[in-house]
Amino acid sequence: IGENIQLLVDRPDGTYCFRLHRDRVYYLSEKLLKLAASVPRESLVALGTCFGKFTKSQKFRLSVTALDFLAPYAKYKVWVKPGSEQSFLYGNHVLKSGLGRITENTAQYQGVVVYSMADVPLGFGVAAKSTQECRKVDPLAIVVFHQADVGEYVRNEDTLT
Repeated sequence: IGENIQLLVDRPDGTYCFRLHRDRVYYLSEKLLKLAASVPRESLVALGTCFGKFTKSQKFRLSVTALDFLAPYAKYKVWVKPGSEQSFLYGNHVLKSGLGRITENTAQYQGVVVYSMADVPLGFGVAAKSTQECRKVDPLAIVVFHQADVGEYVRNEDTLT
């Protein structure tokens, strides 16, 4: 979301912040942060909305729980056709044949938010091809690598926090 991150922190309904707790990054209001200060750190399970976590190799992985907050501010977007929505929601990559639209000037390996044609955010991905390359590739080529989708709420119900 680039410089739009400022819009997540300074919101009209108050000031929000990001906090790291047990290798997970949480997004919460400062009011909630002050209330949570009275809870011992060892007893705290989760705080606010989990945006993602750091892996053991210290790489950050976005969680699907951050989708509702990041989607309105995304710079790069991809819309999938109705026939490919279900495939994406089952954890598959987006093929050129399922691509409806893509934001202009999307670079290769750029993070994107995947939308349905009805502008409903479905998940995150990484652009496998740039916008210009997408016009030339064959229909079975992968254009967006799958990272997370709203289908994970059902598939990983027991592990999401």
